Amino acid sequence: MMLLRRAASAAALLVTVLPLTVASPAHAADGAVACRPPSSVPLDAEQSRLADPRTSALVERAGFGDFVRRFPAALCTTRSRAEVERLLDSWGQALWQASVRRAQSRRPGGDLAPGDDRPLYWARLGMTAALARWQPEFPADKAALRARFEDASRGLTDNAFRTAPGVRRIFISGFDPFGLDAEIRRANPSGSAALQLNGRRITLADGTQGEIRAVVLPVRYADFDAGMVERAFAPHLAAGPASADVITTVSQGYPGIFTLEDWAGRARSADPYPDNARALSGGTRERPVTAPGLGPGPEFIRTTLPAGAVTAAVQTPYPVLLNSDVTEIPAGATVPVDRTDGPTPGSRAVAGGGGGYLSNEVAYRSNRLRAELAPHLPGGHLHTPVLTGLPADPQLLTGPEFERNESAITGEVRAVLEHAAARR
Repeated sequence: MMLLRRAASAAALLVTVLPLTVASPAHAADGAVACRPPSSVPLDAEQSRLADPRTSALVERAGFGDFVRRFPAALCTTRSRAEVERLLDSWGQALWQASVRRAQSRRPGGDLAPGDDRPLYWARLGMTAALARWQPEFPADKAALRARFEDASRGLTDNAFRTAPGVRRIFISGFDPFGLDAEIRRANPSGSAALQLNGRRITLADGTQGEIRAVVLPVRYADFDAGMVERAFAPHLAAGPASADVITTVSQGYPGIFTLEDWAGRARSADPYPDNARALSGGTRERPVTAPGLGPGPEFIRTTLPAGAVTAAVQTPYPVLLNSDVTEIPAGATVPVDRTDGPTPGSRAVAGGGGGYLSNEVAYRSNRLRAELAPHLPGGHLHTPVLTGLPADPQLLTGPEFERNESAITGEVRAVLEHAAARR
């Protein structure tokens, strides 16, 4: 294991990244603290994993420890709902921007590989745990405040395209790590790619320029039910300076290959596999369900990304395949059927190529919205290979193979986008 960098790196990070609210509290002059002692409210299932010391080690080894340590005191400087909302916006955006800059090697911070997405995930959870314990002396809707902080710290706010004539605008989403009860050290290469590519200018396959903007979404059904996907994508599908020219969702998929998913299905059907909050969707293969509040749309939505051009051009270091698999309940039937050539007319969706979990649902939600607001735009879903290479020793948080694989996957995501976003 590499030695930790010295305090100088952490100090440099804090000076340039932490919001000014901490350095100069709004109410420090009169010595008042608008806060009661922290409550002993139980943490949720996702936050409870913070008890594992490896989660805090990931935060510290990225130089993000002071975000978590200083956040409770910052909350206690606020004396109204408006003040705490501004503070959450500021801190959330600062955490997002620090994570992006670190992922792109544009700032020092710790000894983990720059592209590691795990520090953002665990720092955010530590801060939401502090928000849960915070006891203000004014009424506060904790759920609404957490949603506000989540949006800001995931790139949903203050993350607009730069206006430049002729530059293609590419909007993508990645995901948090998941499956953490089985292996708490897991990362998610789609989240890493989002951080490494956010704000990047790239040269497309046709020689023109493109700009990528990205968000990282939670692996939680409740956030999808509350419309986070629509909040993330709607501004980039409406006409105006924020609009994208291409959208694609990205998630971790199958071992050893990239897949462009041909079809996204309307249903949830992944139970008994839980989300990061250990919640189930209520949908199984035999009894698929539709997400609460999902807008009207067909049972299946087909990709409009140029799959042929991508698969013809990008095949290393991992093969890129078009996946046309679906699971459906055919018209007039009651038993699910797996197909390799897409859905049949009148069938009910059970699973798209991305299954019946949130990978499939993010593709369906974003492309349902695209079909409604900007049907001319190319859009779809890309599955990355499974990120492998963690050391066998469970106390080692990273290793050379893990870091090489993470970097290689991001490089190939970029190559896919270079071909998917080229003008045709």
